Amino acid sequence: MTKSIEVSNSIEVRDLTLNFGATSVLKNMNLNVAEGEFIVLLGPSGCGKSTLLNCLAGLLDITDGQIWIKGQNVTWAEPSDRGIGMVFQSYALYPQMTVRGNMSFGLKNAKVPAAEIVKRVARAAEILQIEPLLDRKPAALSGGQRQRVAIGRALVRDVDVFLFDEPLSNLDAKLRSELRVEIKRLHNRLKNTMVYVTHDQIEALTLADRIAVMRGGIIQQLAAPQEIYNRPSNLFVAGFIGSPSMNFFHGATTEGGMVFESGGNKLSLDGYDGGAVGAREEAILGLRPEHLEIVDAAIPGKTLPATVEIDEPMGADSLVWLRVGDVPVSVRVPVEDRPEHGREVHLKVEISKASVFDSGSEQRI
Repeated sequence: MTKSIEVSNSIEVRDLTLNFGATSVLKNMNLNVAEGEFIVLLGPSGCGKSTLLNCLAGLLDITDGQIWIKGQNVTWAEPSDRGIGMVFQSYALYPQMTVRGNMSFGLKNAKVPAAEIVKRVARAAEILQIEPLLDRKPAALSGGQRQRVAIGRALVRDVDVFLFDEPLSNLDAKLRSELRVEIKRLHNRLKNTMVYVTHDQIEALTLADRIAVMRGGIIQQLAAPQEIYNRPSNLFVAGFIGSPSMNFFHGATTEGGMVFESGGNKLSLDGYDGGAVGAREEAILGLRPEHLEIVDAAIPGKTLPATVEIDEPMGADSLVWLRVGDVPVSVRVPVEDRPEHGREVHLKVEISKASVFDSGSEQRI
């Protein structure tokens, strides 16, 4: 029997721990998801993101802690009693049934009245733009259409919380982009709470209200996409988010934390948008490719000497790879400004957009 509380969050994860034998998979995890929020669980393979989603869905029994959904303690409730709809990576459609049959199958098993089933299927099909497909079987559908049907099967349940487990990973790049937009539209229209698992940072940055970056069963940072991108909480988040990755320079802060020294080069930290850096023996400076500018002349305290190695035309812009000492560095430049290979240049640093990390703890300063 569940006990109600006054609900302020759609989902609450309280001190959740999951062990598989002696292996700790999720570690004392806490997560609150607001009503109508779109949360993305992001991280590399094996970080625990899909495992956490399966715990929310009731497909895994947790070792310790509690899970609350819509004010109900559902820690030990059956999946069907949690008020959730789930979309998996695999479409898992019944091949012998039509789209209409696949979408209505669960409702028929739940003894939902026939007229209500017709209404719900028609509404979901209209939202997902699959009305012309209702009488087709899965074999006659494209991958994108099958995934729409899988989403529709969850949608007809008329629940408040939707869980997505890497639903686009089996699709090609063009279909992923198209369905990503459809899922965003779906959320904007329905305003339901959605928890979405992916290892694709583009999906995370474009879909999420907040992103939970995970590593080793622990949430490393939970924040809005721009906060995650511009102010990563630690070295792992900084390196995981962004394509290509953030450039890192190992060195030390000097002069009371006002200067960063690396490989004999000095950069002023005046204007750094972070905490008080202070004098430290070692530190790491992180700079994204778009926060560096290739210039001809050195500016004391603001530039680094570099040598152009290769460039990658990306269409709207180019990615230029240079070398600062023995450190490879990437810089985004307008496509018409690509410098020739082997050229000696300087990199102007936008220090207000930089990130400085403590070498020991790897935490942002």
